Amino acid sequence: MRLKGKTAVITGGTRGLGLAIAREFLAEGANVVCAARSRGDVEKLLEEHPERSRFLLADVSDPGAMPDVMRAADAEFGGIDTVVANAGVNRDGKIESLAYEDWRAVMDTNLTGVFLSVQAAVPYLRKSGGSVITVSSCMGSRVAVGAAGYAASKAAVEMFTRVAAIELGRAGVRVNSLAPGFLDEGMGRELVSNERAWEAYRKRFALGRAGEVGEAARAAVFLASEDASYVNGEILGVNGGLLWA
Repeated sequence: MRLKGKTAVITGGTRGLGLAIAREFLAEGANVVCAARSRGDVEKLLEEHPERSRFLLADVSDPGAMPDVMRAADAEFGGIDTVVANAGVNRDGKIESLAYEDWRAVMDTNLTGVFLSVQAAVPYLRKSGGSVITVSSCMGSRVAVGAAGYAASKAAVEMFTRVAAIELGRAGVRVNSLAPGFLDEGMGRELVSNERAWEAYRKRFALGRAGEVGEAARAAVFLASEDASYVNGEILGVNGGLLWA
């Protein structure tokens, strides 16, 4: 129960990694507010933890949305201790053919959404001495054809995290980033299910397998807990020792 009595706001918390983080936080005793553009797969979680979980409809790229989310979370649970800026999208495409609308969609959600989420949370985190967890990706530090938008957005998130850690650290607010590798959700699941592609990529995994979404979620619990009380400005890779040519 490392997070007992704490309150976390998780963007993109209704599916995939965000939902897995919400489950782990609840298991560790936290109150959880899942903010997303749709209810996704969150219904079961809400039914299992009616007193400690909430869903709020919000688009992180909307400048007015996250202040409303933070106010609602604070009013509901009496403070905010952790914000997990997880909401993200991907639009594949080589630079010469990537549509501006797709580039903009990735940047608005993956980067601007992180900025708006963290900015809205700062007044509450100053009071609680809380923490921020941004969500990057192994693609934030590796090159792949067709990933210009996604990789650039995640690299920017990592630098934003380091700057925020310096700016907010003096107020007792820690800021770190979780950088998952290929998990059994989303792109990772697509990769593993493609037998030909997986055979080609398998040798790049030091542990010989893709990760489980719960493994990355438990790393988020660590970053939010007192176990990480002196961890600030770090990019925590959870990728099983991912090798990249």
